[in-house]
Amino acid sequence: MTPGNASSVTEFILVGLTDLSELQLPLFCLFLVMYVVTVLGNMDLFYSSVLTPKMLMNFLSKKNIISYMGCMTQLYFFCFFVISECYVLTSMAYDRYVAICNPLLYNVVMSPKACSSLMLGSYLMAFSGAMAHTGCMLRLTFCDANTINHYLCDILPVLQLSCTSTYVNELVVFIVVGINIIVPSVTIFVSYGCILSSILRISSTEGRSKAFSTCSSHIIAVSLFFGSGAIMYLKPSSVGSMDEGKISSVFYTNVVPMMNPLIYSLRNKDVKIALRRTLGRRVF
Repeated sequence: MTPGNASSVTEFILVGLTDLSELQLPLFCLFLVMYVVTVLGNMDLFYSSVLTPKMLMNFLSKKNIISYMGCMTQLYFFCFFVISECYVLTSMAYDRYVAICNPLLYNVVMSPKACSSLMLGSYLMAFSGAMAHTGCMLRLTFCDANTINHYLCDILPVLQLSCTSTYVNELVVFIVVGINIIVPSVTIFVSYGCILSSILRISSTEGRSKAFSTCSSHIIAVSLFFGSGAIMYLKPSSVGSMDEGKISSVFYTNVVPMMNPLIYSLRNKDVKIALRRTLGRRVF
């Protein structure tokens, strides 16, 4: 289809997670609970808020419409927070490495200045990646096709609707996604290789168990996040693979943000003590 014989798209229709009507209410309740847990955990609030409220509305509405500019805005912030999450998880792996392998130097290496630099670097990478994806998307023309096979404005499902060449966009996806999955994954793998080597040298069983428990929740989150991201972006896109990717994307858009309070907060001894005191007051 050529742009000359068709009108430009002003809005998109989101297919959603499933078209089975009997699953809409149960899924609404499930994702509402996940969103509330994420918000109450006070972690990844903006990340979840970019996607989940619109997703919840779509479960209850018959026609899931999002405007063109709304879609591009969601795409930008989605890319920004997903890429920043890649590097935040990588920073946490480095934090675990320093805590276990160099505990005496932890306060020096992971100083407030160092932590601020890691976060700033994460957001700079996220900003550049999101700008690259969104900028390339804005140059495309969309004709009559406007039904996105997803529950959000993700890169690959939107690209499938373009009636102009998407070669540059696909090249940008390959480069940016490759960098943002491979570099953090290798860094995390090396960090945990050093951690494992250090743990195996610990003589006491209790010490090894404590060290492993410190990393367990982070390892699960990393596996879910990068594994589901690779399924979505590093496979050839087709209708079948897009349906699989839609399911896998639930993990890095909803499940991992919900788990982050367990990784960053509830593993903290002071937070656990405060939580026990609060719950104790409510019981008595």
